[in-house]
Amino acid sequence: MEALAQTKEPSFKKLFNGKNLKGWIASAEKDSWQVVDGVLDVKSSPERKGSILWTERIFTDFIFQTDFKMGDGVVDSGVFLKSEANQIQIGISGSLKMDKTGSPYMPGKGYPVTAANIPEILKPNGWNTMRIKCEGKNFTVWLNGVEVLQYLSDTIPNEGQIGLQLHPKNEMAIQFRNILIQDI
Repeated sequence: MEALAQTKEPSFKKLFNGKNLKGWIASAEKDSWQVVDGVLDVKSSPERKGSILWTERIFTDFIFQTDFKMGDGVVDSGVFLKSEANQIQIGISGSLKMDKTGSPYMPGKGYPVTAANIPEILKPNGWNTMRIKCEGKNFTVWLNGVEVLQYLSDTIPNEGQIGLQLHPKNEMAIQFRNILIQDI
């Protein structure tokens, strides 16, 4: 009888070094993205245009993970998957005025599905961990270790950058740390 080979799961690599924005490109309002004590500290105001912090690198299939902590104001942020046409929301949807954390937002489609059990899982005043597995056109989202969504996107490209969103014209603050990636 042959022994089954043990395969080791690939390890996560840091996308954010905790010191500076090396490996990232801010689309606008570059001073909105500050590194403070190893944390990406992000702030906006009604006068600001908003910004997306994009990875320099292009990704195909991956698992993305970050810790986030919502701060003051009406937090409207998210993680873009390979393009601006596929976003996983963090915080309050500006258009719906309700928390849509973990739910996908697609321009022209709005929120086609809603992540499950977010009020029971989300820590509004503490650190949360979001994990997103993006494989082909499928993505799965976990919040604090609990799977909250599976979705098949008909708009996601085969490859692209990953982006963190700072919504425009909003008084808000959010922090990110432990931003990790795993190619699959």
